[in-house]
Amino acid sequence: MQYVGLFLCFLIVGAIVLLAASIRVVQEYERGVVFRLGRVVGARGPGLIILLPFVERMTKVDLRTITLDVPSQEAITGDNVTVKVNAVVYFKVVDPTMAIVQIEDYRRATWQIAQTSLRNVIGQSMMDQLLQDREMINEQLQHIIDEATEPWGVKVSIVEIKDVELNQQMIRAMARQAEAERERRAKVIHAEGELQASQKLSEAARVMNQEPGSMTLRYLQTLMEIGVEQNTTTIFPIPIEMLSLFMNNMDKDGSRK
Repeated sequence: MQYVGLFLCFLIVGAIVLLAASIRVVQEYERGVVFRLGRVVGARGPGLIILLPFVERMTKVDLRTITLDVPSQEAITGDNVTVKVNAVVYFKVVDPTMAIVQIEDYRRATWQIAQTSLRNVIGQSMMDQLLQDREMINEQLQHIIDEATEPWGVKVSIVEIKDVELNQQMIRAMARQAEAERERRAKVIHAEGELQASQKLSEAARVMNQEPGSMTLRYLQTLMEIGVEQNTTTIFPIPIEMLSLFMNNMDKDGSRK
């Protein structure tokens, strides 16, 4: 009877161990890829999963969006400018079975393809595009990485370039270029202002030429402005017409003689 009791105890303990080994719990954000004697059965979960002891085994796959930080990559742009660019990649597993069967480590593989694609895209882009059209470059990177990871059951949703580092020499050259551009705009604006002012003065001269009394009013206004300054010297403006009239009279007198 003692041997029978011991046998039953061992049997119960073995059953408990086998039951514990065959029960798995899969979270809501996970799926379990089950292999039976080396052959893939499919993905199970979420919830309680019961496996056949010594026959089936399960590998869990996280379905949440994964944030992958791509370290700074040194590359040469299409216009021969050396830059360092880092990025961030957001992806998730959409097919757990393919993510386990088709690739050994889908996270590391996605990380490597993201680095390679980042260097390739930077090498094909110009410096101005990298600084101004970053959204277009992000979309191009997302398309390239997503196309490469699609056979692995991985979906790349977002790729964002975080920072672009330039050497000090390039920064100084860009600062000189920006300063020259600002000076050019200032000169153009000044020239346009002079042109508009000359056009307005020409229109004013035509209007005043039509009204002879307007010149006298203008002279009086000028004298009032000078008098406000309390100067000891008073300047009387002489109309150009008077000088021309005086010169004409002198010419006439000289011709008469």
